[in-house]
Amino acid sequence: MRVLVAQLDPTIGDFPGNLKKILDALAVARQKKIDIVLFPELAICGYPPEDFVLHQKFVFACEEVLETIAKHTEGLMAAIGVVRRNLAQGEKKLLNSAAIFQNGKIVGFQDKTLLPTYDVFDERRYFEPGSEFHAWEWKGQKIGVLICEDIWQHAGFVGETEYVCDPVLEMERLNIDLLLNLSASPYSFEKPDVRVRVCQKAATTLKCPVILCAQVGGNDQLVFDGYSVYVDAEGNLRQLAKGFEEDLMVVDLEASACPCSLAYDPIADLYCALVLGTRDYFYKQNFKKAVLGLSGGIDSALTACIAVDALGKEHVYGVAMPSQFNTSSSLQDAKILAQNLGIRFDTISIDPLYDSYIKTLAPLLQGRPFDVTEENIQARIRGNLLMALSNKYGYLVLSTGNKSELALGFCTLYGDMAGGLGVIGDVTKTQIKLLCNYVNRQQEIIPRSTLEKPPSAELRPHQLDSDTLPDYAIIDTVLQAYVEECLSCEEIVKKHRLPREIVSDLIHRIHLAEYKRRQAPPSIRVSKKAFKVGRRFPIVQKWK
Repeated sequence: MRVLVAQLDPTIGDFPGNLKKILDALAVARQKKIDIVLFPELAICGYPPEDFVLHQKFVFACEEVLETIAKHTEGLMAAIGVVRRNLAQGEKKLLNSAAIFQNGKIVGFQDKTLLPTYDVFDERRYFEPGSEFHAWEWKGQKIGVLICEDIWQHAGFVGETEYVCDPVLEMERLNIDLLLNLSASPYSFEKPDVRVRVCQKAATTLKCPVILCAQVGGNDQLVFDGYSVYVDAEGNLRQLAKGFEEDLMVVDLEASACPCSLAYDPIADLYCALVLGTRDYFYKQNFKKAVLGLSGGIDSALTACIAVDALGKEHVYGVAMPSQFNTSSSLQDAKILAQNLGIRFDTISIDPLYDSYIKTLAPLLQGRPFDVTEENIQARIRGNLLMALSNKYGYLVLSTGNKSELALGFCTLYGDMAGGLGVIGDVTKTQIKLLCNYVNRQQEIIPRSTLEKPPSAELRPHQLDSDTLPDYAIIDTVLQAYVEECLSCEEIVKKHRLPREIVSDLIHRIHLAEYKRRQAPPSIRVSKKAFKVGRRFPIVQKWK
């Protein structure tokens, strides 16, 4: 038995484009004498389609392509993810299904049973849970089919939900010879090994091979990393598809193969996820060029490197916008970075505009002392300049704020928060340093002076982030513990031996900045718990 695992990058709602990818994969399958072709979850419409499925025409478009696909499955079995109408009685009118094709015909559907409604998922909003399980006979073998979440609970990796049903145990009763899983499992830091362990647990329970086909690519804030999995009946990892790119992986279940190991660099994968998320965000919307402010700091430097790898150096434009408070070394670092990357670079002094603002506001400010007002004016001037270039030339502005800053509101609305995409908005300051070292692994792209200087917004004389913030190592520890692990203040103090007043203050700041984050551009989600997508807290509240 030979299985083609069609790890594809669909675009939500691009039915012609997604259909072409599916038909191309089926053509390859016939050429390579494949028996079964496995596709990702909701491959026909792309995942997650969200409220598009509430429009009947969208669902009809999903169903209409099934007959076209069927004509190209002669001599094959194929499992393809699709949204379809629920024609039986139930709470919801839709089903998240795997359409099963055999020999040019649709022979049935396997509906998704476990519908995640936590973190970035909201499937119970749309779909009725499946209740029946099937073993599909093909070439003398009994094939089981499950969809994504259906195999996660069995391995103990569903943390926020206790499902009544365990689909893996339901498959065990059917005595299947092979389990196929259609997946759209979003990337988060250090996740590929978890996906392998999920498959291994199912294989050892069912005593049969398990093949998982993962979606790849970026859709809005979510990134899907690929790494489709094949484990044998003993739970040994046999094959792994490529990460962060489309792949057609051929699995020969009869061939002898040595177990392989999952060896990957988490920081390299994090960088690849940011590049892929940026590339697909641009290309799937037909954007081609990006503009960003280059301050000479570490955040804008990393953002520029990601943009160049995602879009090409000819499509990235860096602009330095120094003021009287910027050091000459920062401007020099920005110039060197632009030269090293080979991108267009210009300098626009904001002092004349800043002086004009101050003069205009002087009668209203009544001689009050310099404070955050004047600091934010500088940031907003820079945001306006970038947006002007965006409007005139069709560039998309990249916001360069990081997760640590966004967590505490250490950013300026309509200033450095302006933009169409926050490339590193889900990356902590600690991770940014590691990513910059990764960029410089072979040669110095980001100037060493950029990496070594103390963090500073340079909005007033001799300003340092440490003037108003604890060390970023402390911030990121609390951020990880509170936002991602949902630990209480007391638990964080005890676990990490930090002063209670610092932890309490940081938690207070996280909630205080919620109104800012609501107005921030979308950021590429790379952590287990990102702001905006997957995390929901009220702005107006009294809980601390």
